[in-house]
Amino acid sequence: MEKPLILVTNDDGITAPGLRMLVSIMKRIGDVIVVAPDSPQSGMGHAITLDSTLYSKKMKIDLQNEDILEYSCSGTPADCVKLALQELLPKKPDICVSGINHGSNSSINVIYSGTMSAAIEAGIEGVPAIGFSLCDYNWEANFSPAEDFIHAIVTQALHNGIPKGTVLNVNIPKLEKNELKGIKICRQAKANWKEKFDKRTNPMGKDYYWLTGEFELLDKGEDTDEWALANGYISVVPTHFDLTAHHVIQELNSWGL
Repeated sequence: MEKPLILVTNDDGITAPGLRMLVSIMKRIGDVIVVAPDSPQSGMGHAITLDSTLYSKKMKIDLQNEDILEYSCSGTPADCVKLALQELLPKKPDICVSGINHGSNSSINVIYSGTMSAAIEAGIEGVPAIGFSLCDYNWEANFSPAEDFIHAIVTQALHNGIPKGTVLNVNIPKLEKNELKGIKICRQAKANWKEKFDKRTNPMGKDYYWLTGEFELLDKGEDTDEWALANGYISVVPTHFDLTAHHVIQELNSWGL
């Protein structure tokens, strides 16, 4: 049987250790093509490049995987997927996987995530897609404990299919392999960032601001991604990109507009 074609991307950049681990896992499943940003693009959300040119360069990052075709892209994660699907791939991929992100993309963080935006862009184009994130921001983070779980999730997604209009948001707690309890299918927790700006002044007397904040969990539910992560489980949240609040339509119709 023909191997599935797998598009691998991320937001931490093409040299990021998390992406290198994801490539090695996907190589066991199918034929891999990488299209990823040439520099870190964390927190870019679903930004796309409109007012400047995009550049792409064929790369060879991992000499142990010389059979894998890799491209760096000067744009955002969403740009990478657009360029991959329209110009760089020989055919439509069977699945797109994004990550493994260095840091959590659970709950409200999914809104800002370049990792998930790349997966969502693939989903918009009708490609099954999954975003993977490890709750560890360290560049030297250990991704290996979740290797078998990532393999299983992608294999099952290829076998069963992901419903149209849906992408999977997978977050992995920072634990050793023997501490991971398994996988939980969850909803996105209600949470927010209590943000503030640290105002400073540079040597030239000009004010500048550094965004800081504290994460606020507003959800006590035991069916959420935050609960799963806090209790040793890998969370899988089915996420859709139809932003319509369908339950509010009837109420708005009653306004008599």
